[in-house]
Amino acid sequence: MPKQKTHSGVKKRFSLTATGKVKYARPGKGHFLTAKSQGRKRKLRKGSYIAGKNAKNIKTMLCK
Repeated sequence: MPKQKTHSGVKKRFSLTATGKVKYARPGKGHFLTAKSQGRKRKLRKGSYIAGKNAKNIKTMLCK
């Protein structure tokens, strides 16, 4: 049976922590930054974690 390939889109957007949580950068920091408030942009700097079924699906696509 062939090996499963890592999904290249998921590989670029998500990473796993040492404890196995799925970490990602919050979207919305790409462009149109003048329309967004300083507080909103500051909150977008921090990453976040995905939980539940979505995290399980991402781990499968990362082959972990």
